[in-house]
Order: sequence, then structure tokens, then C-alpha cells
Amino acid sequence: MTTNIGKVGAIMRFPIKSLLGEALDECAISTSGLRGDRALALLDTATGKIASAKQPNLWRDMLAFAAKTDPSTAQPRIVVSHAAGGQRDHLDADFGAWLSRLLGRSVKLIETRPAGVELNRARPDEVLEQGMDEAVTQDVLAIGAAAPDGGFFDFAPIHLVTAASLDAISGFAPEASIAAERYRPNLVIETTSATAFAENQWVGRRIRIGRSVELEIIAPTPRCAVPLLAHGDLPASPAAVSAVTRLNKVEFPLLGPGKFPCLGAYATVLSAGLIQRGDAVSLA
Repeated sequence: MTTNIGKVGAIMRFPIKSLLGEALDECAISTSGLRGDRALALLDTATGKIASAKQPNLWRDMLAFAAKTDPSTAQPRIVVSHAAGGQRDHLDADFGAWLSRLLGRSVKLIETRPAGVELNRARPDEVLEQGMDEAVTQDVLAIGAAAPDGGFFDFAPIHLVTAASLDAISGFAPEASIAAERYRPNLVIETTSATAFAENQWVGRRIRIGRSVELEIIAPTPRCAVPLLAHGDLPASPAAVSAVTRLNKVEFPLLGPGKFPCLGAYATVLSAGLIQRGDAVSLA
């Protein structure tokens, strides 16, 4: 038996990991996630690890770049623009050199996930305490542990959050300029209930979107330091993370024992199809 719980309020795709993304009205979804989501990443040529804003002292400036898919060409092309001006097509010969110059560190764009590739994740509590410029304790995480079909996902191919949870964070910390973009979900679900953090109770259950897409919720989403960073026009806001810490801490065994600040949930795709904004969402 399924119960209607709301509708899809937003669809968000991030073509290049840790860059700003794009809002969509519709998108195909498969076991690999949203078509084109986290399809590319930047490799730190000095370390061999994925460059990620989860390590703010080195990579927070990645969030000054936006990656958007150009639908007008037969071959998929991603146009990357910088907040200060200037843009490049990801297929341009000087793309890597352009990004490396602006980021101040050598990077290489890659489209195939190397086996065992990792990234560094700064501990968000230490970033809050010591500041984003500091080289705080780094946890090393494998990319895509629950995404066997590729893609540069932190863990699983789909990340969703409810609008009610975002509203709870915003209500607790009105100074935080809360927006879904800070938390980088693929789907924002507008639930019929105003209950915050309902996602916690969905783990182990399935949700259906529209006529054909079915997801399995597999884990809560632990928050890193990324939401507190400046995102394009959104200013830096430590409260975007500290509020989650105050309101919703749950277990996430991959990070070790104890409870961690979480917002949203990870999911895998059981049944593929096309999703659209406004599609009904039901819980089984």
C-alpha cells in the first residue's frame, strides 16, 4: 500500500561535482541517477584525489563556478561560467588550464570514475570552530560507495530533501539565507505534512515518483562543511550547518560511531523513467 506524501517541488542537477548546478523542469532518471548528474569531476593532479568543496581551505572557490548543460548540441556540452565573468565549454582545449588558473591549483577534468578514487572531507564541526581557511582534520571517503554504475557521487546516485526540513532550518536560523542549493539535493519534495526531518523515517522504504520511477531510501545524508560556504550569490553562512547540528543528529555508520548532523536522505533507483516538477510522490 502506498500513501501520497506530496509532490516534486524542484529538480536539481550538478553536471560537474562541487560546481554550482542547474534547476530543471524534467529529467530522465536511471540507476545511474539523474541523466548528467555528477557525470564529471575535477581531479587534483597533485594528490590524485577528487577536488571537492568538502575541503574548504583548498577548494571552496569551486562554488564560484556554475556548470550548465547546453541542450542545443548533439553531443552533450557543459558550459562553465565564473561568478566574476568568463566562461568555457568543457570540451575547449584550454578548459583545464583556465580552471586551474582561477582555482590556483592544477586540476584535470575527468569523466570516468577511477577505481577506488577518494576525496578529503573536512570535519564540519572543526571548520565551524576554526574557520574555513584552516587545514582541519580530513576524513578520507571513497566516492560512490552506493553507486555501482559510476558517477562522482558522494555516496548514492540520488539525494533528496523535504521542503519542510529546509523550512525548519530556516526558521531556526533566519540569518542563514537557507536555500536548497546549499545542500545540493537532486530532489526537493514538498510534503503534505509540515513535519520536519521526515526523511529520517523513510530509510528502508520506497517512494514512487509520477507513473514509473521508484526509489529506495537507504540512508540519511550527513552534512559536511559545504552548506556554510558561499554559493555564487549566496554568502557564507555558518548557521546553515550549525542549525542542522542543533536540530537533527542521527547515526551514519560509514562515518563511524555516534550521531552526525543530517539533512535529507540518500536513495538508489529501482525503476527508471522521466520525472517532472509537480509529479506526485508516494511512500510505500
